[in-house]
Amino acid sequence: MYLVFRTLFVASLLTAVSFGLAACSGTDNSVTPVEESSAEESAAMEEGALAAVVLKDWEDLKTAMMEFGDAMPAENFDYKPKEELRNFGEQLMHVASAHLFYMGNLDTDAARPDFGEPVEKADVLQALSDSFDFGIEILSGQTDASLREMVDGGYLGESNRARIAYMAMIHTRQEYGVMTVYLRLNDIVPPASR
Repeated sequence: MYLVFRTLFVASLLTAVSFGLAACSGTDNSVTPVEESSAEESAAMEEGALAAVVLKDWEDLKTAMMEFGDAMPAENFDYKPKEELRNFGEQLMHVASAHLFYMGNLDTDAARPDFGEPVEKADVLQALSDSFDFGIEILSGQTDASLREMVDGGYLGESNRARIAYMAMIHTRQEYGVMTVYLRLNDIVPPASR
């Protein structure tokens, strides 16, 4: 249910931002100089708001996922509920690799970290942290304008950078939801549920 809410929330946010941007691009010749001054001040205060929110959401997600990964004991990183599924460590590496894909589409010149093939808990968590840091580095260089620019989103098609960043976060939250089962089947309450 949370994932449905989060997905709808993000979709609503992006829709609201899109409509707000469209509204800002129109001109109204009936604006008085006082109203124009207030509008300029308001726009100036709001500039950077989108970039700040996207970066904060990414940083908050890093904190949540690092706590989540740390909650599973090292001896259970190879645990999987069914044979055909990824084990816990592989799930975290799937998330880390997805970060490189999504965030790499925001800046195709950015140097992606090389994870190797970690299997031990400390190495997997380091790769996960590095993948988030890769995103932080890219998002820190974005502006509201650059987040609205259209780029090749891989399988997402042509998308603005904000959409790609939020798709990365949605994917991570979906995998978080899947992995809560891994923790619960090992009698571990996920950190966000404590």
